[in-house]
Amino acid sequence: MFSLEGKTVVLTGAGGSLAGEMAITASQFGARTAILDISEDSAERVAENIRAKGREAIALQCDVLNRENLEECRAKILSRYGGIDSLVNGAGGNKATATTSENLSFFDIPAEIHKEVLDLNFTGTLLSCQVFGEEIVKQKQGSVLNIASISGFRPLTRASAYAAGKAAVINFTRWLAVHFCEHYSARIRVNAIAPGFFATEQNRYLLFDESGNLTKRGKAILDQVPQKRFGEPSELSAAMVWLLSDSSSFVTGSVITVDGGFDAFSGV
Repeated sequence: MFSLEGKTVVLTGAGGSLAGEMAITASQFGARTAILDISEDSAERVAENIRAKGREAIALQCDVLNRENLEECRAKILSRYGGIDSLVNGAGGNKATATTSENLSFFDIPAEIHKEVLDLNFTGTLLSCQVFGEEIVKQKQGSVLNIASISGFRPLTRASAYAAGKAAVINFTRWLAVHFCEHYSARIRVNAIAPGFFATEQNRYLLFDESGNLTKRGKAILDQVPQKRFGEPSELSAAMVWLLSDSSSFVTGSVITVDGGFDAFSGV
């Protein structure tokens, strides 16, 4: 029930630690993978890791905000694998220049910086769903998995643009799930994972100081996580396998939190 054997899975942002781990896990469960990332070198490193284990993987440089680039990637994937069964929208993230701090107030963050973060998280997901989702629709079956964030439910105090972008991803996931079922096929499913706090290279500066000790913010986060730890990439990958495989065939329009209990914790 959890097999991905024979399926082609496209993953954006898969040169990074979290989506990269998802790509490796998808291959371990039998999938052919297309590793897309703004950094071709990062994508190739993940693809080489997969190929070293005897599985198929193609690495492609891809800017998810460039529709023409996305369409070029789609053509290469179709030429290589003949179809697309699943899409994982892992591209996204925050920027330090869009994060308030003692040195940067909300009033001093330019609107264009907010827009860059919103576009990276929402517009990149939207465009990828349009370009790769069109192929899934042609097959009348498949799965789209968006990577949201727990901050889409509970906005982080310093990252307004990131939280807004991920909230948009959550809302869009639910809309697209219904749209695909009603207009194309009930066998096309759209879901999202909302990760909690994971200590990745992208956000490590917020969680740890230069000596590797928890920052004040890092401690504040763990105080609200019942499991009292940060998540491991493999814990997201397990949820991905379930949502891409036939074992979740009656699950669509859902947003699965993987957060150690953070969203459930009231603080009292």
